[in-house]
Amino acid sequence: MPETKQWLIPPDATGARLDKWLASQETLDITRSMLQQQIENGNLTVNQKQVSKNYRLKGGEMVQWVVPEPEPLELIPENIPLDIVYEDDDLLVVNKPKGMVVHPAPGHSTGTLVHALLYHCGNRLSGINGVIRPGIVHRIDRFTSGLLMVAKNDTAHQALSAQIQVHSFTREYQAVAMGRFREPDGTISAPIGRHPVDRKKMCVTEKNAKPAVTHYHVLTEYQKATHLRLRLETGRTHQIRVHLAYLGHPVLGDDVYGKPYPGIEGQCLHAAKIGFVHPTTGQYMEFESPLPEYFQKVLRGLK
Repeated sequence: MPETKQWLIPPDATGARLDKWLASQETLDITRSMLQQQIENGNLTVNQKQVSKNYRLKGGEMVQWVVPEPEPLELIPENIPLDIVYEDDDLLVVNKPKGMVVHPAPGHSTGTLVHALLYHCGNRLSGINGVIRPGIVHRIDRFTSGLLMVAKNDTAHQALSAQIQVHSFTREYQAVAMGRFREPDGTISAPIGRHPVDRKKMCVTEKNAKPAVTHYHVLTEYQKATHLRLRLETGRTHQIRVHLAYLGHPVLGDDVYGKPYPGIEGQCLHAAKIGFVHPTTGQYMEFESPLPEYFQKVLRGLK
């Protein structure tokens, strides 16, 4: 049976758009565009009547959402080349190219890292994260390049996840940030949570947030940008991008938290180093990925 959610609209919401008010609710993790689609489909009603997607609230209405059942997803392995930095019976370390989505999501049902892993590994991937995220212990954004760890079995997955939970897992990035920094080294300690209006974005906030800590070191200063090395102490969604934007130095090319940049698609951000204790041998292992060509091209173009 489909799940049904209901809201009694308070008087102080009078005049607000239905989709915007719903998107601001802390218990609802859904974007405004998806809410508009649900209104148009008739799944989201006001006083049991269908309304337009730009409906403005009057206060006192009963809003009801019949949540549609998720469509069954069948993942078909795809022969997509992988840059495998390390592999054994328990795990892989993969160098993900810029632009590749890690796992299937709305609008990205093919061509993901998961599709490539299924072809390469077959059924030798952990199942803890479910059907659409086999083997995926942690993620990096679509337009972020660099190193990613993949578990081949549930024991390895649990051991690697535990290291992430206690922050003993090494993650170093390199980025180009806009502007120049006052200090050559610094720590950004600011909690991160879901943006109250745009549910696709994260932001620094005290409301329903989790602690987030990013350490940075200036590598090279340019006239209008800075090449940084960053180390994550925590691993929140979009953490580096949100923290640098919070400082007023968004990642170059980040069209979500900053501005687009000519010649680059998305943020200039690379997961350059990864380190962890091997789940079977107990040995600490560390891997590095050189700066990809797109990143080097950006640096060459800066003055």
